[in-house]
Amino acid sequence: MNAHPKQDHPNSPGDPLALLSAIAAFCREHSLAESTFGRLAVNDGKFVSRLRDGGRVRLPTFAKTWQFLKAPPPSVDRPFVIGTPLTATTAPRLTAMNESVSAVRPTDTAEQSAINEEKKTNFRFYDNRQKYLLFVNTCGEKSVVAQRIGMELGNTHPRPPAVRVFDAGVGDGTVLTRVMREMHRRFPTLPFHIVGKEISLEDVRLTLEKMPDRFFEHPASVLVLTNLFYSEAPWLTPKSVSAANSLIWHELRLTGTTSSEFEQQISGLNPFLAQNWTVKPSPTTGNPLYERPIVLVIYRDDYRFLLDNVIPKPGVVRADYDLIMASQPYRLRVPTAFKAQRVLAPLARALGPGGRLIGVHSCGNDPGQELIARVWPNDKPFGTNRHDLLKALKRELGTAARDLNFNAYADSRSIFRYDMHTLPTEIGNSIGTSTLFAAWNAAVYVAQIEDQRLSETLIDGRYLDATRDTLQKYGGLWFNDESFVVSRTRD
Repeated sequence: MNAHPKQDHPNSPGDPLALLSAIAAFCREHSLAESTFGRLAVNDGKFVSRLRDGGRVRLPTFAKTWQFLKAPPPSVDRPFVIGTPLTATTAPRLTAMNESVSAVRPTDTAEQSAINEEKKTNFRFYDNRQKYLLFVNTCGEKSVVAQRIGMELGNTHPRPPAVRVFDAGVGDGTVLTRVMREMHRRFPTLPFHIVGKEISLEDVRLTLEKMPDRFFEHPASVLVLTNLFYSEAPWLTPKSVSAANSLIWHELRLTGTTSSEFEQQISGLNPFLAQNWTVKPSPTTGNPLYERPIVLVIYRDDYRFLLDNVIPKPGVVRADYDLIMASQPYRLRVPTAFKAQRVLAPLARALGPGGRLIGVHSCGNDPGQELIARVWPNDKPFGTNRHDLLKALKRELGTAARDLNFNAYADSRSIFRYDMHTLPTEIGNSIGTSTLFAAWNAAVYVAQIEDQRLSETLIDGRYLDATRDTLQKYGGLWFNDESFVVSRTRD
């Protein structure tokens, strides 16, 4: 796709969705941050974020942005000095500085191509993350998934010294926080040992922001966050020798007795996280990988004596969990065997006696899939159902599957629905742009449509008609997830 077309979009300048798509493609092509684009195009670093959040933008600003996309200044392709304001006075000086740097330190063409490609990969990762955050705040999946996982707590049989839980993809911490509340209701006096895997720095920060109240309500808690792979995280131990030697094991002992005190100390982790919780793109898949393995352990210092047998220690870690949560832990379109081998098999091996692994993924057959089918009639994003997945997992585990039970359950128990949040007055003859964008974003996020196809589709605007028709047909938008359980025998 041409990132800055030679002709105006037919709906420009007033179509914010088409404009957002063009901006995203433009930023990928020129390796620009969205805030930098906003400053260059309209002298507003928050322009793109406000546009994505449904903010109102005047038509002259739209027109100015489209004009910038069609004819960007030559300086766009030069590197920028971070932190220097771009004004009529400083722009020539920045250009001179950049040219002098290039003259002193020339870059090989192949090397520069690799750097540019890596930047694009990183950009796509964080761009998808923005879709994720919009989805989380406009749809009720997190609360519904937490309720489904909470049902499994009634079937667990914790053993001393603690209730042991593993979250195979913490995300922003919404599901984990809700599950921890339910754990406290069911086991108010038992110690908790909770391990969460998460690669994204921003998601780790969002998760930690929710934890002060959890340590206040249930003080006998040990929270562990790690960026290790699925095959490593349950054991908190990297497999390779080099990674094990570079492992960062950091403990935070919370002092005080109030959630406000805990919040201040947890917020103090931000510099440590910014320095160490870093990622690099995989050279083969583009997925983010950790640069250094990290294990972050948090607990209350006044409960350290009681939790001595619960607090993990380097090199002395058990993987015998009472409950493992695996909500959307893999991409929909990867082969079934890959999901079983790389994700579910290591988690199943980490179950303790009587432990339960609950998996949740999107399954379609809902208005969201109907919307996707109207735009891409031949697309089949939900190719693996729970039955095929459990069969593949059983084959992958081999003899290790003998003491495991694989429960697909009937549809009435397995499949559940969640809705996009809308007001009763939002769905009618005239649907607002922000509602259309939220619905479209939710549909393509659930179906995991890649950026290239999105960019090609957003050119003609037909997706807006499909989204509007779907919302009006069903009076809203909802999606289906399906769940399954793998449990270990108690003997």
